[in-house]
Formats: sequence, structure tokens, C-alpha cells
Amino acid sequence: MNIQIFGVKKCFDTKKAERYFKERKIKYQFVDLTMKGLSKGELQSVKTAVGLKNLINFNAKDYKRLNMDHIISESGREEMILNNPSLYNTPIVRNGKQATVGYVPSIWESWQE
Repeated sequence: MNIQIFGVKKCFDTKKAERYFKERKIKYQFVDLTMKGLSKGELQSVKTAVGLKNLINFNAKDYKRLNMDHIISESGREEMILNNPSLYNTPIVRNGKQATVGYVPSIWESWQE
């Protein structure tokens, strides 16, 4: 398993995801979205696994400020979340081509089999 957790240190679900993998002694790489966002390739991989709509946090402060509700094109939305990591739902947990958004231990368990 090659686990990557994309999240924010202040997010409770991100902390729970980190704790989940620590308790099971599964190595993971943590990427702080406030420091470094997803690359274009990583975004494409995660988007293929979970869909763009699941990646966007519609309750984020920047969602309204950036007029995301008025951006209809998918490419426009992709560009906005690439440049504004605060718009992501967190945590984004990635295992190769597989990915989840949020705290989803039931799916992570299936990755261990």
C-alpha cells in the first residue's frame, strides 16, 4: 500500500484518518494542503476515483468569495480548486489509483486485503 493523506492539520477528519493508519502501523505520507496542493496529475487521479463534485467543499468560505457557484464548466472548477486548496473536502486519502474523500475506514479496510 502506498497511502497519501491530503488534508489540513486543523481538520478533525484528517486527524482521525492519520490516527486510523497509525494505529494499524500503516505507513503514509501526509501532504498539508495549506502548504502544497494537489498536482494536476494527482487531481486527475483522485477525480477519476471519486468525482469532481465530491472533492469540492461547498461550505468553504472561499467557495462563495470565488463565485464557484457560478462556474459551470468542469475545467474552470478544476482550475479554481488547483489554485485554491481551501476548496477541497478533506481528508483526501489516496492509495495508487484508488481514493476516498472524508473519513471512510470501511473502504480503507478493503485496501489492506
